[in-house]
Amino acid sequence: MNVLYITRPTVFSGPGGDTVQLLKTAEYLKPYGVNVTIADTAEPEMDGYDLVHFFNLRNPQDLLVNVRRAKAAGLPMVLSTIWGSYLECDIKTRQGIGGLLARNVSEYRLEYIKAVARALVNRNFSKAMMKYFFIGHFKSICEIANSVNVLLPNSPTELERVRRDTLSSNVKGQVVANAVDLRVFDSDKVVVPEKYEKYRGCILSAARIEARKCQLDLIRAVKGTEHQLVIVGKPSPNSKDYYNQCLAEAGSNVHFINHVSHEELAQLYKVAKVHALISWMETPGLSSLEAVVMGCNIVVTDRGDTKYYFEDYAEYVEPDDPQSILQGLERALSKPFTEGLKQRIEDNFTWQHTAKQTFEGYQCALKELNND
Repeated sequence: MNVLYITRPTVFSGPGGDTVQLLKTAEYLKPYGVNVTIADTAEPEMDGYDLVHFFNLRNPQDLLVNVRRAKAAGLPMVLSTIWGSYLECDIKTRQGIGGLLARNVSEYRLEYIKAVARALVNRNFSKAMMKYFFIGHFKSICEIANSVNVLLPNSPTELERVRRDTLSSNVKGQVVANAVDLRVFDSDKVVVPEKYEKYRGCILSAARIEARKCQLDLIRAVKGTEHQLVIVGKPSPNSKDYYNQCLAEAGSNVHFINHVSHEELAQLYKVAKVHALISWMETPGLSSLEAVVMGCNIVVTDRGDTKYYFEDYAEYVEPDDPQSILQGLERALSKPFTEGLKQRIEDNFTWQHTAKQTFEGYQCALKELNND
């Protein structure tokens, strides 16, 4: 089976969890006889493909034209939705004009404005985006969700949100879990180099640096304490000011490390006692999964789909409340490692599980198209 992957154009220049999801899914589908090509143009050639797999409904401007092209070509389509609301984050964290807009316009109108601004500021505008700009954000996400044959959310709760928000209750859904690579994140095999031993017992936070991930509140939570905080990641393209604010407020107990390889990240997980990903929304965040199998207790928020994955094993805190964050960190630091959560992830949330569920989604899409 030949499958074409289509996602945001910055998936490699501005890597995030969706980048890992795309690459790992493609890698682990190989035993199923699936050959994946990742589109590298705004309107890729679709001849010779058996199915088109779209990623990230939060960026409909990058998907709409190709959804229409694939539909016109009679190709089955699936969508990894990666869907959640950023409105709470926008209202509570944006300043100036952005904050004013967040508090006074509808969520989808705000997303439309943000998409236009990103296209201009990041200079990634393409002719293919014109159809999105013409019909708007809400109509675009609804058309995309209702055009594909199968939705592939990361959890049952995400599927409920997508169907509610895009009026797509009649579209088939196949839950495809976020996952961890146990070949890379294997605590028994990872050897920690001397340069990372100084962080032994630290609080680690691995994520792109941006307001949605709440690194600034994490920094404020440990300010004036003896807790060592290590922040791994680089700012997203539009978050340089936020990153500079993080640098300015960080004390001597906060350490910044730029984006690292998965192998180095595994080494950092191994020396850490706690991993904190206190985002406004996660589905649920790959770094939290990886940290657990490497022996970290985790601190997260209940925004998004974290409870589906972590149940009552994680420490849950409020994303914009440094006192709540500090209390959660100290609970996680003081308790033994949660072996039950590690077992849950290893039993349910590996890339082997993801590949199997994705392939089932492909088969369902082929069947749906043939039945139409």
